[in-house]
Amino acid sequence: MKILIVGPSWVGDMVMAQTLFQCLKQRHPQCEIDVLAPEWSRPILERMPEVRAALSFPLGHGVLDLATRRKIGKSLVGQYDQAILLPNSLKSALVPFFAGIAKRTGWRGEFRYGLLNDVRKLDKPRYPLMIERFMALAYEPGAELPQPYPRPRLQIDPASREAALGKFELTLDRPVLALCPGAEFGESKRWPSEHYAKVAEAKIREGWQVWLFGSKNDHAVGEDIRQRLIPGLREEAVNLSGETSLAEAIDLLSCADSVVSNDSGLMHVAAALNRPLVAVYGSTSPGFTPPLADQVEIVRLGLECSPCFERTCRFGHYNCLRQLLPAPVNEALQRLQGVPVEVQ
Repeated sequence: MKILIVGPSWVGDMVMAQTLFQCLKQRHPQCEIDVLAPEWSRPILERMPEVRAALSFPLGHGVLDLATRRKIGKSLVGQYDQAILLPNSLKSALVPFFAGIAKRTGWRGEFRYGLLNDVRKLDKPRYPLMIERFMALAYEPGAELPQPYPRPRLQIDPASREAALGKFELTLDRPVLALCPGAEFGESKRWPSEHYAKVAEAKIREGWQVWLFGSKNDHAVGEDIRQRLIPGLREEAVNLSGETSLAEAIDLLSCADSVVSNDSGLMHVAAALNRPLVAVYGSTSPGFTPPLADQVEIVRLGLECSPCFERTCRFGHYNCLRQLLPAPVNEALQRLQGVPVEVQ
């Protein structure tokens, strides 16, 4: 059985999609799973043993380009027995339709009747978690999901990790605190730089080193955090934001003894690497897409106005994050340190 997955467009969602792949392998051990997704997701998919191949999808988020979708679909004719769509958009259903895949499965949305022939109606109260909504597509409608739920687990190649350490001249002679201060979603997910700097300072004074991760858009935030550290401590923090590829970031994150992250894609990567993780929430909630790891501490204030799930604060104060001081994060890190950590 050959299955084509039309993958999501966000890092965190792609990580969580591994729960679907695991369920498919449990049901059909001999099935072959290919994932059609943006090229940036290849380093994630290559670290999922359930995935046979990552198929690069060249169109950006929201781009229709019917001719290109038709061309991709026609190139896949006769190759798959089933397609499973994780996005709910009409556009995401076009390639499997043009490919003539016999069974095309997905949740009802955006008038996809005809494009899909295995249309599911989502019962949100029954499946409150995103991973449940992904996993349910591996089973017949109404089927009970098996417990316990599988968790995303990215596999790291030791040689690849050593190459990344060498490239950036990093050593593991001291414990590593990884900080992930960015969030592509918007300002309402970003814990302030001054708070991250206080957490970094505390760990450096304990003998740790600090690695900062993120995209090019997060480089300035990483530098702001470093510059808030006094000389002598600042040198113990390395800003890798925008310097690493996603593949290198994943490999280096696997070395972390603890991680502090906003609600972001890298938070889910850290969880899938099973790193001890402190997840800082402001405008969003762990109730839909919680980090799935063995050692997780959720830190949030739970103000009356949150979660609002908006990109910018409607009141302009961002108090759900600004009033969340470093102390509870430091305390969460101390609790996590009680469990020995092995680099996997």
